[in-house]
Amino acid sequence: MDIKQMEYFARVAELGSFTQASHALGIAQPALSRQVRLLEVELRQNLLNRNGRGVTTTEAGKLLLEHCRGILHQIDRAKEDMGRVQGALAGRVALGIAPSASKMLTVQLTRKFRKQLPNASLSISEGLSLMMQEWLLAGRLDIALLYNPSASAELDLRPLTSELLYLIGPKGPHPSTQPMSLRSLAGIPLVIPNRPHTVRMLLESQMALIGCRPNIRLEIDGVPAILDLVADGAGYAVLTEHAVLTSAQPDRYHIRPICQPELPSQLYLATASGRITTLTQQAMLTLIRDTVREVYPAQMIPAD
Repeated sequence: MDIKQMEYFARVAELGSFTQASHALGIAQPALSRQVRLLEVELRQNLLNRNGRGVTTTEAGKLLLEHCRGILHQIDRAKEDMGRVQGALAGRVALGIAPSASKMLTVQLTRKFRKQLPNASLSISEGLSLMMQEWLLAGRLDIALLYNPSASAELDLRPLTSELLYLIGPKGPHPSTQPMSLRSLAGIPLVIPNRPHTVRMLLESQMALIGCRPNIRLEIDGVPAILDLVADGAGYAVLTEHAVLTSAQPDRYHIRPICQPELPSQLYLATASGRITTLTQQAMLTLIRDTVREVYPAQMIPAD
């Protein structure tokens, strides 16, 4: 058993696919399969259940995966410690960001990362919050920025910011500035993301609490597409103010507050609770908090 075999097996087990793992590792799939099979032969146990949809770990595979994660983590720490001798942190950080937060944070985050952690590498992925929770637990991500995640013993969740959701409509000649009650949204045709998008889930759950439900005219993923449809008169959207202000043509839209009750959308900093963070990852957590504080100063939630 060697370190490369552990790394290969862990990546296959976490991604549930030899194909995805071969792309992530940058090696040919036959070579990857051969190394994992050699590991199984050496240990005299099947580590993976192979099927047409991918792979799952056997009981032996689950046990070995925990050992591999611990060993690989210690190797990362050793590399970091050697880097510190030269005065800099090294290592890799895999970060996941929800698309709307990515638009606000990615440029500043990467700029700070290059300046403060020049010997480290950064990988950024975009995805829906529910998907990124799965990536965190599978080890594909080290850190994620999630909107309104469900409480889980497997995740360490720390609130960062809270943004209100607004009713977004096309700019008209005499736009109303009066807040609109949440119940009134039941009569408004909406262009809204598909489930399990967090805005959709938050809106439906809050309207259900007051005995009504949204009037959904169109379901479409992607904020730019939603805003284009709103400008074209297809309906109204429920989004944050930042989503409109950072769009290509913010002057095409009218933003109207929602009240009784308001709809706060919270951004959380998430890590897998069962996995120890490296020093580089800890530095990245601090960097993220500092960047969010600069971008969302008024909405920052005080740290515990």
